Amino acid sequence: MAPFGLGLVFFNVLLDQLGVPVPAIPTLVVAGALAAGGRLPLLTLIGVAVLASFIADCSWYFAGRRYGGGVMKLVCRISLTPDICVGQAQASFERHGAKLILVAKFIPGVSMITPPLAGAMHMPMGRFAALSVASALLWVGAALLGGVLLREEVEWVLPHLGEVGKAALVVLSFGFAAYIAYKWWQRRRYYSALDMARITVAELYELMQCDPPPVIVDVRSSTAESLERKRIPGSLHFPLQEFPRHIGKLPREREIVLYCSCPHEASAAQAALLLMSSGFRRVRPLGGGLDAWIAAGYAIEEIPASEFRANTPALAA
Repeated sequence: MAPFGLGLVFFNVLLDQLGVPVPAIPTLVVAGALAAGGRLPLLTLIGVAVLASFIADCSWYFAGRRYGGGVMKLVCRISLTPDICVGQAQASFERHGAKLILVAKFIPGVSMITPPLAGAMHMPMGRFAALSVASALLWVGAALLGGVLLREEVEWVLPHLGEVGKAALVVLSFGFAAYIAYKWWQRRRYYSALDMARITVAELYELMQCDPPPVIVDVRSSTAESLERKRIPGSLHFPLQEFPRHIGKLPREREIVLYCSCPHEASAAQAALLLMSSGFRRVRPLGGGLDAWIAAGYAIEEIPASEFRANTPALAA
């Protein structure tokens, strides 16, 4: 039973940390209960689970190191928790730096973002590896401890699951399908709330030739700016997380265009909603964001390193 149990733990943790929606916590809790009863070797169990988590983290780390911000955009697109998006994780990284990695596995959505973000920010591999292993030990240890504390309950439930056989499998499959459906509905509801008229890059270019031109606001985090050191000429930088304190600086009589670099222009749309709730009427997110502007071949400005260096976390060893 032990090899099968260890193999199940390894692949469940690996898939969970790679972003596949197969939660590993229930498996780790059961494994902890079995280890407490002597049916699984505890130290080997911990090593297997931590190794699986470390392999997944390193995969995302090297993807981020090679492909930069594009990996974070991919993660945000496939995530079932769009409210924990790239911009929020980047803002947390700016506030807490590398320490965020230690607790990221306990925060839904952030766990997948931090390894590629650390790679994109060129955190030294040695430091990332140490933090990743420490984080995995905390996360795995907490789940296994839960299993130890619930040993009697788990050992009572397991034989009954065996008795019902296929029925239990059907119930578990239905529960998993319901979980995925609920998360998908949450995702759709989130993006529906951000559904509003966008301005195209061609329309924005035409408006920029008028007098007065529109007020253009970049709502990306400082970390996002450091990964894509470009901006639309003349744009102001008001990161979404700091946006409320900048609202008073914006003119109500001018057209305001907001842009970001996240999927579905989520951050720009959130900023637009904040402005509209404050009485602004001529507000639109830029469809396709900065990527669409660059792809269309319009002029861009390079951002001097001095503008974002002070706001990005120090990741050197």
